Amino acid sequence: MIKHIVLSGLAVGVLAGCQTVIETDMAERNKALAQGFYEDLWFSDNTDRYVEYVADTYIVHDLGDRKGVTETAISQKEIADIFHGFGTMTGEIDYQIAEGDKVATRWFVSLEPTEQALQMGFTPVDRVAIINVFRFNEDGKIVEIWNHRHDPELPQPPGDRPE
Repeated sequence: MIKHIVLSGLAVGVLAGCQTVIETDMAERNKALAQGFYEDLWFSDNTDRYVEYVADTYIVHDLGDRKGVTETAISQKEIADIFHGFGTMTGEIDYQIAEGDKVATRWFVSLEPTEQALQMGFTPVDRVAIINVFRFNEDGKIVEIWNHRHDPELPQPPGDRPE
């Protein structure tokens, strides 16, 4: 009887340890996927690779009217392409934190505008901090994005601001 209880306790401990390993592996996988997402879509102009990172549809929680909006995966490519069209965009990851199916990444974006973008009123962007939280599905695809930018540090268009 005691032997059975001890063996049962060991089995529970081993299973709990396996679960911790699985969760750690998934968190590390998701961090690597998030890093690849930034490197391909934002730090370089490899936006066609969006399909490797984003589910067919995802939910975005952003500033303004884009709260709880469902978008198609190609939207991430289109958004990155717009920014790349304004000049040379680069970035770097400051740090990542993963727990369960979520990864929070603090990163910096920089943009050296083209001559045409400068004429439109754009100014250079130098290491503006952004924090995103991604939720991944079991297949390793982003299914939800929370976007937090420090907009006061971003260049603002000329003229009066709306109330």
